[in-house]
Amino acid sequence: MIIRIGPRDLSAVEPLAEALGRPVSDREGLTDHTVVAHWQNLDLYTPLDEAQTWTTSEFAEHLDDPNWRHPVPVSPRGDRRAIWHADVRLHPDDRELSRPEWTEIAHRIARTAGIQRPGDDHCCRWIAVQAQPGRLDLIANLIRPDDTWTTQPHRLPALLAAESRRIKAELDLISPRTGPDPQQAVQQARFAGRTRQAGSAETVSQLAALLRQLADERTGPLATVRGLIEHAAHRLEGLPDAHGPDSAHQLEMVARRLYGIQQSLESMAAALPAPSQPGPGWPTRPPAPAISTGPTGTRLAR
Repeated sequence: MIIRIGPRDLSAVEPLAEALGRPVSDREGLTDHTVVAHWQNLDLYTPLDEAQTWTTSEFAEHLDDPNWRHPVPVSPRGDRRAIWHADVRLHPDDRELSRPEWTEIAHRIARTAGIQRPGDDHCCRWIAVQAQPGRLDLIANLIRPDDTWTTQPHRLPALLAAESRRIKAELDLISPRTGPDPQQAVQQARFAGRTRQAGSAETVSQLAALLRQLADERTGPLATVRGLIEHAAHRLEGLPDAHGPDSAHQLEMVARRLYGIQQSLESMAAALPAPSQPGPGWPTRPPAPAISTGPTGTRLAR
């Protein structure tokens, strides 16, 4: 399971069309089987006739409405791009989730993203659409009814990634990560400290294995971080802003330094003894069960 944040937009039409996998229409209605979650005041705007459903075009207009009702507020960036869009994608081999499970995921992401806060009667408008297999889309207008701009967490991508890992563990989902969890090396080090002492030779071999894992080019955490930095540098190079190429060059230098660190760790690991195989009478301690921490009231796709 992974949560991706898209670029903010001026209108909800394109994000909703992306969520549906087809253009919005004034003839196609959306039921509660598709809109699995929404902001708490949406019911005040729904038709009196329960048999009538909103069209996809009407949902887009509903999300865009604060742009016309509150023409003054601008974002901290000084623009009017008030439409926020994030999508949650499951691994292709994941099981099919039920509607309540999708609803729970949507509300947790909304709280972490700052678009839903418990007890807030002036929250922004948002809906969660589950229209494609293994995918959930959250679309929100960041302009609140009180003419203020919704404040989102500064480290939102990191918070969403952490919440994604918690949801994945609780729902027993498959991670799309090509490398190990960034905390895996730390957890292994702690595990090594809790096991019985097996002599200095065994300790050195365990450290060698840890260094090899850190330096691994395919699944190591440093390789994962370096890939993200290189991706950011590539995106900055294409920006028209004069600062883009300079920032891209600095990120490329950071990526090179990380690669140098990987090579140094690999050389150190090669100079240490290879890890020995555990004997048949040495049981392996089972991993600690996942602990559900749940989102806080201040922040949550994924």
